[in-house]
Amino acid sequence: MENVGLSMEKKAPERKRLHFGSETCRQGPEPGASEMPSLKDLFDASGPTHLTYVNWNCPHHRRSVMASLVQGVYVLERDRQWNRQGPDARAPAWWRFFHFELRQVLVDAADGSIFGAVYAFQPPFHLLDPAAAASAPHHVVAFRGTIIKKGSAKRDLELDLQLVRNGLEGKSRFRVAMQAIHDTVAAAAGQHYRVWLAGHSQGSAIATLAAKTLARAGAAVLPTFLFNAPFLSAPVERIGDRRVRQGIRIANSFVTAGVAAVLQRGGGGGGVHDASFAALAAWVPNLFVNPADPISAEYVGYFDHRRKMEAIGAGAVGRLATRNSVKDLLLGIGKGGGGCEPLHLFPSAVLTVNRGPSPDFKTAHGIHQWWRPDLALECTAHYYS
Repeated sequence: MENVGLSMEKKAPERKRLHFGSETCRQGPEPGASEMPSLKDLFDASGPTHLTYVNWNCPHHRRSVMASLVQGVYVLERDRQWNRQGPDARAPAWWRFFHFELRQVLVDAADGSIFGAVYAFQPPFHLLDPAAAASAPHHVVAFRGTIIKKGSAKRDLELDLQLVRNGLEGKSRFRVAMQAIHDTVAAAAGQHYRVWLAGHSQGSAIATLAAKTLARAGAAVLPTFLFNAPFLSAPVERIGDRRVRQGIRIANSFVTAGVAAVLQRGGGGGGVHDASFAALAAWVPNLFVNPADPISAEYVGYFDHRRKMEAIGAGAVGRLATRNSVKDLLLGIGKGGGGCEPLHLFPSAVLTVNRGPSPDFKTAHGIHQWWRPDLALECTAHYYS
């Protein structure tokens, strides 16, 4: 783990530069970097510059700032790959605009890539509305998702595979993330609710695992913002006919509950027990998904389906199915206890769905959508009982 304070933002010694049109970058990007830096890395070109005042009591403002801090981690890594330093670095604008400072970068020792950051909120001396800033976090720990560039792709894709196998917990990237969160919570001196977590795609999986670990241990319940979190399941939400979707989910619930019951009776690991699942109910993450995104879309149906199972008198089956998946039940055979707990399943959430048009996968899965001011959002709170 590498600690980086304000010195990271100081001006580096001048080096020879190359000019590409209106872009300026340092000579010698990492081998395998894209031919041209993306304008999406520039806060002034792509960021929420309209958000000149942040009301921390407003969910839209919170969403936009948290997404921007996650984007800051993406740009930190691309700055590293492009050797952009000092005044050429593009990442600092993504946190400075909202009065945050970079306190620590989280580095994966396997490839030297930056995958996370710890930010500290430094409010201006003269606030227009002190009450609105009173709800702000003191620290935010943010994690990026996969970057398909040579400098990080191999490690990122390896960890994507570990997500499918439920093996993220044993990896060094998660251990570095967990240590940073522990240190930040300890420094909060009992105000752990002022430490927020945020992540996008694979980064949201890291944030989820960390938050669930702390909540189940009774250590802390941290406000968490999960953007396009992976839901490892068949893409039922993409089926156009609502009745067909509902029928598939009902059948899947009975199959999942049946497998869990058989494994319980056979002693092969009976899945996640209700008490263990309910212990997480106090943790209510803010979950942001796009139904056009095949990676996260299943969360839309996951929560709504629980209500439908109660309505048809199959609540017990629904509750058993909602905390298990067939894949993870089978992975847990012979491991004893509860087997493998599905990372992507959790009891409660405030689900925000972007119902606006998304022309392609990059738009539907991208982090940039979440700070747009013109989103068509549908927000629903779901609590486990």
